[in-house]
Order: sequence, then structure tokens, then C-alpha cells
Amino acid sequence: MTRLALISPLALMACAEPAQDQVSRFAPQYMGVETALLEGDLVQFGVRMSGARSAADLDDYAECAAAQYALIRGYGFARHLRTNVNEKGGVWAADAVYTISPSLPRGAKTIDAEVVVAHCAENGIPTV
Repeated sequence: MTRLALISPLALMACAEPAQDQVSRFAPQYMGVETALLEGDLVQFGVRMSGARSAADLDDYAECAAAQYALIRGYGFARHLRTNVNEKGGVWAADAVYTISPSLPRGAKTIDAEVVVAHCAENGIPTV
């Protein structure tokens, strides 16, 4: 008597390699920074990018721009005030406002410019 082995199609699928289109990588395209000094130490940053995973990627990009701007102006710190983000046709845009200062400002969303710029460089996020 000959025995036939039945193999479940699901078992065979578990051995297959994932299709190429199932693998996605974070591949952002940074599309530039526009900087405007609003008044005194108040600075506005407009950033644009495609390939963002979420608004957090725009926040990171704007923070990198703010940190580098602070260093260029001879300051060591910045404080985030607000960010407005929108997305249209795959292009994300953010309008962020920061204050820059020579000493650590009061507030919860402060950044050490040198530390942030180093982090941006490590993660391939451009600055101003």
C-alpha cells in the first residue's frame, strides 16, 4: 500500500521568501528648509519632505534645522513653541517656531543644539 503525503499549501507558503514589494524602507527626500527671523530670538522654520512615515519625521527635520540655526547664530539652545504639519500628494510640509537662546531656556521642549545636531548627522537628517 502506497501512502501519499498531503502537504498543506499554508505550510509551503511559510517557507517562501517575502515578496520584494512587501519590504519597505524609510527613504526620505528632504526638500529644503526656509528660515525666517520673526523677532528677536523667535525663528520660524519651514521644512518639506517626501517619504515621511509620520508627522514625527517632520518634527525631527525642523528640530535639526533649529539646532543648526542656533549654533550658526552663536547660541547653544532652542525651545520648541509649535509646529503645524500638513501633507498633500505625498509631500509633507511643516511650519515650526522656536526660540533660540545662549542659555538653557525654561520650558519642557528645550533642546541642546550641539547634541541635536550630532544626532541629526548620525541619522542622516540635514540641517540648515
